[in-house]
Order: sequence, then C-alpha cells, then structure tokens
Amino acid sequence: MRSRILRPALCGIALGALATGAWAAPMTYEIDPNHTYPSFEADHMGGLSKWRGKVNSTTGTITFDKEAQTGTVEVTMDMKTIDFGHQGLNDHAQTPDLFDTAQFPTATYSGRLVDFRNGAPTAVDGTLTLHGVSKPVRLQIESFKCQQHPMLRREVCGADAVAQINREDFGISFGKNFGFDMGVTLRIQVEAIVPES
Repeated sequence: MRSRILRPALCGIALGALATGAWAAPMTYEIDPNHTYPSFEADHMGGLSKWRGKVNSTTGTITFDKEAQTGTVEVTMDMKTIDFGHQGLNDHAQTPDLFDTAQFPTATYSGRLVDFRNGAPTAVDGTLTLHGVSKPVRLQIESFKCQQHPMLRREVCGADAVAQINREDFGISFGKNFGFDMGVTLRIQVEAIVPES
C-alpha cells in the first residue's frame, strides 16, 4: 500500500523537477533589426562639435536565463550601413581612412550578461571587433526590460547600453593630427524577441 502511494508522489516530484528545469532553461531571442540601431558619437576638430552616427543594419542573438542570472549577447553590425545624416561623411566612412568596409564589412560584439540586480543584468563583459581588431569592452546597461510583446504575443527584451572606447586602439586614427579626440561613445540600443516556433 505504501509503495502504491509513494510511486505516484515520486513521479509527480520528478515531473515537477523536469518542468521547472525546462522553464528555467535559457531563452534565446533574435535581435529585431527594425528596433536595433547601434550608435556612436565622436569628436570633431578637438571639441569644436560632436558627430553622431548609427548603424542601420544589425543582426544577432541574445540568450537570457533569469533564474540562473546568466546570458550572452552576439551582435553583428553591417558597417556599410553607417549613417551620419551626411552623405559625404557616409562615403568617407567606407574608405581606409576610417572603417575600410571593403576589407572589414562588419563589426561584432560578443559578451556575457553580468552584475545582475533584481533579476536584470547591469553590464556586459565582452569583446568588440572593429576594423579587424578585437578588444575587451564593457558595456554598462542603463535599462533592461522583458515583457510580452502586445502585438506579436511573444516575449521581447530590450536594453540600452553604453561604453567608452578609444578608436585609435582599433587602428582608426584619422584626424588625430588635426587635434581630433580619439574617444568615442558607443551605444547599443537593442530589442530582441523569441522567434516563432
């Protein structure tokens, strides 16, 4: 009699553990290219003004496990789609003076979500590969949120992250002889959604 009672109970506990494990597994999200535009701002003429630009085509994935407080970020930016809002500068950005997109058509950022607070990451430790050079870059996450997409009915996560880099570290030193500051503010504003099953 006792074994008859225990057996279903043990099966129930095992199934519950499996269900919890499945629920706690990392979720994978695909970056939404229509709502993801990495941007940057750079000095012009040693403090005369700031030039701002964005990358118009981005792909990638994000994994996120809220229970385990882990996750990853993989972003690929099409550098041929750089847009300063000024066609002359857009064209110049493609040349060997700057991003040399014929040789280095993409830039990538790959990292881990870290420093979780209240279930959300506050930073990403990763590597930026730009102009053929890879350097560690830590992104500070200024906002992070996941929710049900009101129209698509799938979970979507969004974040806004920022980092400071020195473009000379990546072999992009055009303008240094004219007094341009090599510091650049990089922002990755991203939305990513669970793909359709």
